[in-house]
Amino acid sequence: MRVSNLVLGLLVSSGVAAGFSAAASAKTLNTVASFTVLADVVKQVGGDHVNVKSLVPPNGDPHEFEPSPDDAKSLKEADITFISGEGLEGWFEKLVTASGYNGKPIVVSNGIKTRTMEEDGKTVTDPHVWNSPVNVKVWVVNIEKALASADPSDAADFKANARAYSEKLDALNTYAKSVLETVPKDRRKILTSHDAFGYFGREYGVTFLSPIGLSTETEASAADVAKLIDQIKAEKVKTYFFENSNDSRLVKQIAKATGAQPGGELYVESLSKADGPAPTYAKMFHYNVDQLSKAFAGT
Repeated sequence: MRVSNLVLGLLVSSGVAAGFSAAASAKTLNTVASFTVLADVVKQVGGDHVNVKSLVPPNGDPHEFEPSPDDAKSLKEADITFISGEGLEGWFEKLVTASGYNGKPIVVSNGIKTRTMEEDGKTVTDPHVWNSPVNVKVWVVNIEKALASADPSDAADFKANARAYSEKLDALNTYAKSVLETVPKDRRKILTSHDAFGYFGREYGVTFLSPIGLSTETEASAADVAKLIDQIKAEKVKTYFFENSNDSRLVKQIAKATGAQPGGELYVESLSKADGPAPTYAKMFHYNVDQLSKAFAGT
């Protein structure tokens, strides 16, 4: 009886120890991402092993975002942090200083073939890389690598999630090409609020005209607006869209001056709330393609 109790005790102890070991190996990373689009992609790769907070809220503008003390607290407590980079999050460095965060953020856009343009006599990089799913696949590679480094015990799950999500991105790319390539190229022209669809345009042969440059922090001069109005009339651009994350008054004024008709709302650099049409990156991209397709069909 004594031996049985001893054996039972050893088995129980072993089981308890194994339970503690399993619990110790199960790690949930406290993760911060700069804005909603990136936060969603991090969640797709991280799955149940990450808790992800987006600093910029749904429908928020990542260019003009002003962090709060709560954001500083979230950053300081993060195990790992992700930003897109390429000049998008101009406010992030100050937030790091204010928060006392000691980590080094993962710049997920590293490795993407970026596009540049001239603005005010300077060559600037377009930061809106996510508007092509081909670029987001590079994000996925960088995110998977960073998560696996921070939590090696769950690396196999991150790899599987990354593979599955990359396949979804391939499907989105195929869908966009199949829909948009049926439209004659000279009709693939749209007026939008600011120059944020450059990568989309490069990938799918769509021309986007806008009064404001790569950042919503810039302002259009009267001469620039007048020149754009003339261009829209000359190229017979029939439809305009406003964006969910910034002021639509200027693009509506230009549309009124040119006769361009409203096509609705596009989600360019921020997801919608959960009950909106674009609560995830995949839904956002699909929604934008469908909205543009409808506009082209009506021209």
